[in-house]
Parts: sequence; C-alpha cells; structure tokens
Amino acid sequence: MSLLRAKIQDVFNEPACEQNRGKDANARKEGCSKPLIPGAAAGGCAFDGAKIVLQPITDVAHLVHGPLACEGNSWDNRGAASSGPTLWRTSFTTDLTELDVVMGQGERKLFKAIREIKEAYGPPAIFVYPTCVTALIGDDIEAVCQRAAEEFGLAVVPVNAPGFAGSKNLGNKLAGEALLDHVIGTVEPDDAGPYDINILGEFNLSGEFWLVKPLLDRLGIRVRACIPGDARYVDIAGAHRARAAMMVCSTALINLARKMDERWGIPFCEGSFYGITDTSEALRQISELLVKQGANPEILGRTELLIAEEEAIAWKKLAAYRPRLAGKRVLLNTGGVKSWSVVHALMEIGIEIVGTSVKKSTVEDKERIKQILKNDNHIFEQMAPRELYAMLSERKADILLSGGRTQFIALKAKTPWLDINQERQHPYAGYDGMVELVRQIDLAIQNPIWCQVREPAPWDCQPAVREELPRTNSETATLHVVQEFAGTTAGNFGEC
Repeated sequence: MSLLRAKIQDVFNEPACEQNRGKDANARKEGCSKPLIPGAAAGGCAFDGAKIVLQPITDVAHLVHGPLACEGNSWDNRGAASSGPTLWRTSFTTDLTELDVVMGQGERKLFKAIREIKEAYGPPAIFVYPTCVTALIGDDIEAVCQRAAEEFGLAVVPVNAPGFAGSKNLGNKLAGEALLDHVIGTVEPDDAGPYDINILGEFNLSGEFWLVKPLLDRLGIRVRACIPGDARYVDIAGAHRARAAMMVCSTALINLARKMDERWGIPFCEGSFYGITDTSEALRQISELLVKQGANPEILGRTELLIAEEEAIAWKKLAAYRPRLAGKRVLLNTGGVKSWSVVHALMEIGIEIVGTSVKKSTVEDKERIKQILKNDNHIFEQMAPRELYAMLSERKADILLSGGRTQFIALKAKTPWLDINQERQHPYAGYDGMVELVRQIDLAIQNPIWCQVREPAPWDCQPAVREELPRTNSETATLHVVQEFAGTTAGNFGEC
C-alpha cells in the first residue's frame, strides 16, 4: 500500500502539465480529480482506467485478481480493434469468493491462474490487475508476479491500480507507470532506424488508426509502437528505441511521454488526427521532430506533397456535403482531445458549434477551444441532463455528438444523435475518417424519421369545430345527421 501511495504522489507531480506546475506543493499532492463520492456514478475507477489503457495490447493475457464482477464490469470497455491476435478478447479472472478471502487463498489462487494461462495460451506476457478486495486484504501482487515470471519464463506484469486509488484518469497514468517499470526497455530491437516513432494515447477505436498508418507508411515513417491501440508486447518493450513520439491523448498518458523523453531522449509533440487541418499539422510535426533527431530533411518536402494530395481528395469528397450541412448547429458532449479537435474539424466545413463540453479536457485543451470558438458561452464544464434536454427540445442544436450515456436524452428530445466516443462503430481519424464523420452527420440529420416523430400524435389533434344544424323537428335533425355521416370520411373530422 505504501508503494501505491508513493506512485500516486509521483503521478500527481507532473512537470509536463502546465496547470500542475502552477500549484503549490500541497495542492499538487491532491491531484486534479475531485474526490469520489461513494455510491455515486463517478465515471470509472482507477482499475477501470488502467484496464482501458492496457487491454488493447492484443497478444497479452489480462488477468484480473479479484471477484468476478470486477472483470465482468470492465471487459470490452473500449471499441478497440486488432489486426491479428485475439487473446485480449478473452476474459481472465481469479474469481475470488468470500471463502478465498477469509481463508487467505488469494495469492495461491493467483499463482495457479498464471500457470493455467501459461500452459493453455502461451502468451508473451500476462498483465495482473489487483482490485479493491485483493488490495485491501494485502495480497502481495508484486511478489507473486515476480515468482511466476521466474518459474514460467515469461513476463508477468503487476498493474498496481486498485479501484479505490482514485479516478479513471489516475488509473490511465498508473497503467503508464506499469509499462515504464516493467515493459518498456526490456527488449532491444535489432532494426531501429531514423524514422521510428511512437504513438501514445491512440486506442484504435473502430480501427481508425488504420486510416492514419498508411499515410505514415507512404512517408517512410515506421510506428515502432502504438500505445495501446493494436499493440504487441514486444513492440512496446522495444519502444525506447524510437526517435520521436506523438501524444494523441495527453489526459491519459502525458506522464509516459515525459518520462520516455527523460530516460531515452524521445521528444514528443501533441496533436490530433481528427479533421483535415489537424491531420496535416500532425504529419508536419512528426516529420519536423524526426528531422531534429537526425532524419534526412527531404522528408519535409515529401510530407507537404502528401498533404496537398490528400487534402485535395478529401475536400473534393466533402464538397457534396457543404450545401446540405452549411449552417447546421452541433452540440458536443464529449471531452479530452475530441473537445477541440472535432470542433475544429466540423467548423472547417461550415458547421456551427453551439456548445462543447470540457469536463475531461486539460488546461491546454481548453485554451485551444477558446482560440477556435472565440466565445466562452459555448464552452461548458458540465451540463445537467435537464439542461441538455431543454436545449435540444428547444431546437437550439440540429444534432448531438456524444457518448452512449446521453443518447437517450437526444432521442427523448426528438433530436438526431451520433456516437463519437469509444462505443462508435465508424472510424473518424485521418482524411478518410473526416469524410466518414461528415457523411454520418448528414445521414443522421437528413433522416426522414425526425420529421415524422416531431409531428403531433393523432390523439393530440384538435377536431374541426362544426356549427350545430338548425333543428325544426326531430326528423329533420336526424336526416341532416345521416346525410353528413354518409358523406364524411375519417380525414374530414380534423387536421393536425
């Protein structure tokens, strides 16, 4: 437990974070996340955050040491994709019961589980995740992993991020610390070159990094390790021989980028592959970093040629959507890098941004948003579901871009909705990804279902008021009623 406290304090002291540098020593120790309220939906725990960062490493067995529910609730929490191994899709857990806890069988059961995984699957590594229960009862995860590694001849990596340690974001950083302490630098690649880079904080959601990697391949740039999207253990273990790195999500792995720079001299830049302009700028930054590290300057010229070619193709494809989407209003309820990169991408084709959330964004992300929108009224820290529903039901936005948790608010408000978070089904990165994002927005907004669901229900329609017929006697009144009924259809009784 003391080791965990020391690691958390080290993570909180992040020199690469401008906001962190501006705090005094005492405030820095408290970190940036608000304390979690027991029983409240806090958006994930440290264990969940560590699992998010490491599970996309595809050829590794991910073993959760704790009760069954911890693995059940954290499995498949990102829509990452793999181009090869499928071991990461298999759930492994020690499934501790009350009897195991009382009888002190946790460490024995963990060692047995590691042996069974080794014999059945033979992975290059096993990542072990302690949970709240096993951390509280004092199971020595590091000792068990060390002994198992020596006996079975494979890497067994302890990921010391139990849920009670803090927020999901803290778990992201603790996962990065686990890679630094036990994985990166343990394998020496024999093919290191001047054009090798690392991509940090890219999760390959819906396979979207596969839309970016061909661009780097055409420039002769090799991705030594993409952490964690579609990664292999040996690639991450040799990631310390890359010449430069690009950080996609600074909220999650800024500590990993900074420490790799300090230990192995790998400079990094922060960028985004969302949107045409941002994708082009990211390619330029990568090329410039490589040149500073000794690569041939001719790569700068090739990069500009590639950018000009790809931008021309992308803008030609987007031309068909401009008149259909010009002036459409979009509300974004997301965070992190998407809070500014998607905003910039949509504004490039004439879409108006009526609001974007910055709940999970860094100070640098917020500054970028202010520069792009130039209106603080369109930036909100957090919007309550009631306020979100009111804004959508009053037609202040034509579509909501968010994660799955707010989709039902949009549907209740009879407003189009598109998923841009981790559960999405379409890749939106790179030039082709931007075209796909615009196409999906157009399909959602132009869907004829919205005109139909916004019409009043038949029972809400007011029937037409008819003047009462003069009645001289009962026979005349009855005759008029019969004649009117005979000549009247259902559609004549009233219109909406």
